[in-house]
Amino acid sequence: MKLWFKALKQKIVLDSQGSYLGMEKGAFIVKDKQGEIKRYPLFEQELGEVILKSGNSVSTGALASLGFWGIDVLIMTQRGRPVAWLKALDDDSHVSTRLAQYEAVKDGRGLEIAKKFVLGKIEGQNQVLKKYELRQLDFAMFERIRNLKIDNLEQLGKRLSTYEGHCSRVYFKQIFSLFSGSVRPENRKTFKAYDGLNNLFNLGYELLSWKVHKALVNAKLEPYLSFLHSEQFGKPSLVCDFMEIYRFMIDNFLIQYYKGLKTKDFVMKYDLLSRHKIGKRE
Repeated sequence: MKLWFKALKQKIVLDSQGSYLGMEKGAFIVKDKQGEIKRYPLFEQELGEVILKSGNSVSTGALASLGFWGIDVLIMTQRGRPVAWLKALDDDSHVSTRLAQYEAVKDGRGLEIAKKFVLGKIEGQNQVLKKYELRQLDFAMFERIRNLKIDNLEQLGKRLSTYEGHCSRVYFKQIFSLFSGSVRPENRKTFKAYDGLNNLFNLGYELLSWKVHKALVNAKLEPYLSFLHSEQFGKPSLVCDFMEIYRFMIDNFLIQYYKGLKTKDFVMKYDLLSRHKIGKRE
């Protein structure tokens, strides 16, 4: 009998300013600003992802090799916000898959798919609540969602959002209780939250968004055509759909590693809210 062991994929991260990523004799090379060089031979161990933060540089030869071998390349701001990735030209060649997605939105299957996203999110939240011995969400909500009889996808999405919002408020009120009072917010805030803990969750979800977006592109799906979330210009709605069923993993990670956070662990950032108003964000 032969046993095969798959090695963990390597990851290259250029997160300190002044680093350089290039290609030399079948290997990626990373040179830091002190001149130290690390080599990543292309065929010795599988390279799974490259993360490039602003303030660093990369050669076109390295980019060509990364694109040719289909290696994920994420481009981030210096503060860690994902803004772009390297996309191969043939990523859009699977038209039949996207056509099937369009048909599912129109022929009624999308109604059940939308329900599955919300049910998956609530099930994930209950896993977290159960793990930390907190009160789980009402299981009657599951039956209420399954038995919804709405034939219009947009109207169904609005009703599901109401149920999902109620469950999330109950859920976050409980898991926030696991954090120390000095950093614990009163409730969940999303875009441009002012407290540090909500911003930690937002950052985690933003990294999850990149992972989901790239996975959907790899699956040849249309990231902007959704079943649950509304379609808006510039909004990757299908990414938002799929994120729902994986958010609990981010939540569990933050609870597991950051329950001991204190106010001193955060820094203050000043944002211009309007012409005469400046807000402070942790």
